[in-house]
Amino acid sequence: MDFKLELVAVPVSDVDRAKTFYTEQVGFNADHDHRVSDEIRFVQLTPPGSACSIAIGTGLGAEMAPGTLHGLQLVVADADAARAELASRGVQVSDVHDFPWGRFVYFKDPDGNGWNVQEIQSPK
Repeated sequence: MDFKLELVAVPVSDVDRAKTFYTEQVGFNADHDHRVSDEIRFVQLTPPGSACSIAIGTGLGAEMAPGTLHGLQLVVADADAARAELASRGVQVSDVHDFPWGRFVYFKDPDGNGWNVQEIQSPK
């Protein structure tokens, strides 16, 4: 039995602002933007190369307040290159942090939801 995580809801206060941030600044693909009704809008965004997407919108039943989701993790081949790309797109991103288990940079979306970007280190 496969259990695949393919969609994570990210709570945001302004769907258009968040969509612009994730697509234009972070570089996610806008897969789907559908307004079901005046109360329900579903937007699906996917990081390049990822099998897992995020969902933002209104009326999705999310019980988290905007800005309270932390620890979302993207994995990249090169933390320095990822940092440089994010910074060049206007994302306020941390310096690269080196740990025995990987190299990381961190950023937050406009609501304060926190993202980790990890370069996994090869075992020595």
